[in-house]
Amino acid sequence: MATETPGAGDPARTIAALWGTRQPPRRGPKHTLTTVQVAAAAIELADHDQDLESLSMRRVAEALGVGTMSLYTYIASRDELLEIMLDTVYAEAVHELGTPGDADSWEDGLRQMARVNWELYLRHPWVLQIFTGRPPLGPNTIAKYERELRTVDGIGLTDVEMDAVITLVHTHVEGVARQRIEADRTVRRTGLTDEQWWKTVEPALSEVFDPSAFPIASRVGQAAGQAYQSAHNPEHAYAFGLERLIAGLAVLVAERSSATA
Repeated sequence: MATETPGAGDPARTIAALWGTRQPPRRGPKHTLTTVQVAAAAIELADHDQDLESLSMRRVAEALGVGTMSLYTYIASRDELLEIMLDTVYAEAVHELGTPGDADSWEDGLRQMARVNWELYLRHPWVLQIFTGRPPLGPNTIAKYERELRTVDGIGLTDVEMDAVITLVHTHVEGVARQRIEADRTVRRTGLTDEQWWKTVEPALSEVFDPSAFPIASRVGQAAGQAYQSAHNPEHAYAFGLERLIAGLAVLVAERSSATA
């Protein structure tokens, strides 16, 4: 669940900061930092913590060896900082998505897009804490959207359907990535792997659980547990769900193609 909802600040100032067009004031102390350096320090802290809860302007200032108030010369608020951080890491995805024609087909293009976003979330788990229904309107955010749309451009979909396909893939990848990240956090927090956890609860469960009363759940749960060595497997859910999405979209693309033939 997203816990951060940036976007409440001055939109003109934030967009200027995102696009690098904001000019620092001429008066006052000499400017020894850049917005890029401030964002990089914040990203390093968030990556280390794998969380945004403890990220503050004070901690970023300490990491840079400057006073907290001096950061406001470059970035207006923590909310603005989050938007710049998000747009900054999106540059990684822009680079990894490559150029049009790199993928052999639109299906492979969607697989590449999904993988790039999956890996982005695992590198920067804090990204999932930021609500992106109102995305930062920075150059990397827009470039990422552009490259993702190129994957399904020219295959017979309407513009609205193209946007919906990208949203559908994002929603799937984001949901499964959350499960993976939460699973990793649970292991760190409890000190138990899923297999170790199951060994601790199985004896107590066996005292009250009658498999004959829940035959389907018992059969399927046992099969899945043996296959995953866990109650769930985010990597399997990611791959399985993605292929089902692509198969369903292929039907839509074929329908559009036959309608125009």
